[in-house]
Amino acid sequence: MIEPVVDVEWVRARRDRLVLADVRAYLDGRSGRDAYRRGHLPGAVFADLDQDLAAAPSAAGGRHPLPDFRAFAVRMGELGIGDGDTVVAYDDAGGVMAARLVWMLRALGHDAALLDGGIGAWDGELETAVPQPRLKVFTAKPWPAERLATIDEAADGAGVVIDARQPERFRGESEPIDSRPGHIPGAHNVSCRENVDATGRFLPAEVLRARFAAAGVTDGGEVISYCGSGVTACHNLLSLERAGFAPGRLYPGSWSQYAATDRPAAKGS
Repeated sequence: MIEPVVDVEWVRARRDRLVLADVRAYLDGRSGRDAYRRGHLPGAVFADLDQDLAAAPSAAGGRHPLPDFRAFAVRMGELGIGDGDTVVAYDDAGGVMAARLVWMLRALGHDAALLDGGIGAWDGELETAVPQPRLKVFTAKPWPAERLATIDEAADGAGVVIDARQPERFRGESEPIDSRPGHIPGAHNVSCRENVDATGRFLPAEVLRARFAAAGVTDGGEVISYCGSGVTACHNLLSLERAGFAPGRLYPGSWSQYAATDRPAAKGS
C-alpha cells in the first residue's frame, strides 16, 4: 500500500493513474461543494462528507457514523473510483477532513493518500468544470472489525486512547457542537491540527513519532483514535502510520456518541 501522505510532485508524476478527490467540509455553515465549484484541482471529483462518507446522524451513532458499506461502495463507483484505482484526497484544512475518505479506503485495502498541503500546495491552475466520471465497479466489503473500536473499548481504555480535538474542547473549556463538554476518562489529547505546520504540510515523521510517544503510544501497542464525530480522528490514524506506528483503530461514534450517554466525562488536561 502507498504511503498515507504524498506530495504534489508524486501526484504530477502519476496524474493519469490517479483519482483526485476534493473533500472540503466546514463546521461553520460554509458549503464544501460551493468551494469545490469555485475552483478545484483539475479532474477532481467532490466527495461530500455528510452524504458520501457518513450515515445519517443520531444520538445512538453520533454525528458522522460510518455509512453502510454497500452504500459507500455504490457511491465510490459513481464518483469514478474503482477497485484498482489509487485515490489522492485533499481539503484546505491540513487534511483533517479529507483524512476520513483516505482512512476509509485504506481500511478496505485500497491505495489512498492525502495530498500534503492540500489545495494550497497545488501550484497549477484550478478548474471550475465539474467532471462526469465514468461509472466503475467498487466491490462492497464490510468495514473491518479489526480497524474499529466500540464505545465500550474506548471507555475501558483498551490500549492508548487519543483524542484528536483541539485542546480547549478536550479540556472541557469549550464545546460548541456536542451535548456536553469534556473527554473520555483516561484519553490523551493529540490535537490533529498540530500534526501539520502553518502551511498545512505534515510535520516530519520523527516529530510526529515523538508527539504520539508522549501520549503513550508504543510500537505494537493498541491505539484507539476518536474526535468529535469520527472524522478528524482519521487524521491521527494516518499520522500514526506516517510516524512508523502500526495502524490504530477508529472509534467512529467518538465524543458525539459518548456525550449522549450517561457515561462519566473528564475535564482538564
